[in-house]
Amino acid sequence: MNPPANSSASPLVSPTSSQSLTKTVNGSHRFTIQGYSLAKGMGVGKHIASENFTVGGYQWAIYFYPDGKNPEDNSAYVSVFIALASEGTDVRALFELKLLDQSGRGKHKVHSHFDRSLEGGPYTLKYRGSMWGYKRFFRRAMLETSEFLKDDCLKINCTVGVVVSEIDCPRLHSIQVPESDIGAHFGFLLEKEEGSDVTFNVSGEKFHAHKLVLAARSPVFESEFLNAMEEDSDEVIISDMEPTVFQALLHFIYKDTLDEDEELSIPSAFCSPSEMPVAKLLAAADRYNLPRLKLICESILCKGISVDSVARILALAEQHHAMDLKSICLKFAAENLLSCAQMVLSILKRTAHLCSQSS
Repeated sequence: MNPPANSSASPLVSPTSSQSLTKTVNGSHRFTIQGYSLAKGMGVGKHIASENFTVGGYQWAIYFYPDGKNPEDNSAYVSVFIALASEGTDVRALFELKLLDQSGRGKHKVHSHFDRSLEGGPYTLKYRGSMWGYKRFFRRAMLETSEFLKDDCLKINCTVGVVVSEIDCPRLHSIQVPESDIGAHFGFLLEKEEGSDVTFNVSGEKFHAHKLVLAARSPVFESEFLNAMEEDSDEVIISDMEPTVFQALLHFIYKDTLDEDEELSIPSAFCSPSEMPVAKLLAAADRYNLPRLKLICESILCKGISVDSVARILALAEQHHAMDLKSICLKFAAENLLSCAQMVLSILKRTAHLCSQSS
């Protein structure tokens, strides 16, 4: 039976909408090839690979073939490719390869998918190891007399744009949530010294702090201040640490960051790594069991690893239980075994010479 004509109609429901948004997640990597003339002659199809870099959740690498990739070209061309270096299937992406003009005139050699219409759409890499690039990227004879090669060095910029799609739904209201500022509040507490209940006398310089904050951050301080059986003193004397190092330690404990004004230089071949501020801070982090601070210091020291410094940085890592830094030092030494052995031999010869002079 049909409903009466005057019955109430169903309420209208507001229409909904959504849209599909396809875009690229872009990232770039610069690959510097030092010693180009020494790389020649390695053989057709053999390449030099850049370090892997991440764009759009995938790992990528640049492959440079000094003698070319195509046997039919008889090494007349250099080849350059971008390779998918991680697991993935049907990864769609845009690419750009740019050989940098080192004369300063900006006349770079560019092959790019960006800012132009692609008839077949983005390039699809089917699996790990798939590549996009050019077998005949540049005629070798022309390259070696060009401004692209300077001081036996080539520089290649690579840009990858991974294609991603998402559904965008309209949102009528949004509330912006600011970044956490708890570190700033605790830092203010440290700077104003309000409510401080312990004083550190560090080589004659005094610092005021709060036992509860220190105990919450460091198991060593927790044991010293909260778990002590006897009455603890309101002044703690530290005679074997520099005041600037202890100040940086307190700054991290309260703010969970390093002071931007703190001089934490990368060690060089002209200075013992153990004398660098960051090495002294690493020792303090190990002493007070602050694993995140240790990792920050290790990451800074890692940047200074070289043939000249690896042995000293390895000794430093061993001394302060810096396992990640130790692992990288050992890996570097293994990858540069001959150079490191020559450096050790040179040090032994110099030591023997000094001993003979003093005797």
